[in-house]
Amino acid sequence: MAMMGPKADSPDAYIAALSGWQLERCTMLRAAVLRAGAFDETIKWTNLVFMANGPCILIRAEEHRVLLGFWRGKRLRDIEPRIKASGKYELGNLIMTEAKAVDPAIVERLAAEAYRLNFELGNPSART
Repeated sequence: MAMMGPKADSPDAYIAALSGWQLERCTMLRAAVLRAGAFDETIKWTNLVFMANGPCILIRAEEHRVLLGFWRGKRLRDIEPRIKASGKYELGNLIMTEAKAVDPAIVERLAAEAYRLNFELGNPSART
């Protein structure tokens, strides 16, 4: 695993391809996201992606970090200030390492708000 997640055909296979702290972290993140809304899970761009009226959240396990990304992440920084803006749109990422974690309750709050925003504001990948 370098800067991309494991190659997998399904979300279950993605998780099964992990080990150690990345397995633990990604299992927790996935469970918290799925508790927050009726997401469709898929694999896109070698990431575990959660869809809700378009792309909403991604999880990517890398060798030295796990990334929790939000298509509307800039709007979520009041819930979790460690989310860093990424790119010129509304993307934002929360980066975790073996030593740096996040509370599952916060992940669930973030995911619920991301879900709500996608339905309120529309598909973030649609061109307007």
